Amino acid sequence: MWSVFIVIGGIVLSLTGFNWLMGYRKDHLQIDFDERYFDFNEYIRAIKAELESQGKKVEYIGHRRFLIDDKPYAFIERNISMGGVPLQRTILKPISKTK
Repeated sequence: MWSVFIVIGGIVLSLTGFNWLMGYRKDHLQIDFDERYFDFNEYIRAIKAELESQGKKVEYIGHRRFLIDDKPYAFIERNISMGGVPLQRTILKPISKTK
């Protein structure tokens, strides 16, 4: 009986960890492109173009940091194999202002 609870708990923890890793959190922005970007500058331009097409005001401020609608975001890149096909996911994480 306990083994069933342990298995269910393991599945829940695995799914929660995967969702956390893929950026499914409050105020995070995710972008999945149809093509892969190997050149960093080209990747940055593609991120800016995509966000601007969504009506956002975007500025790249360097060191993997963006200013989106006057809020700072950190740029995180994830490469994951989904069904044998590599997925390049862009996660933009809000940077909290600490006092």
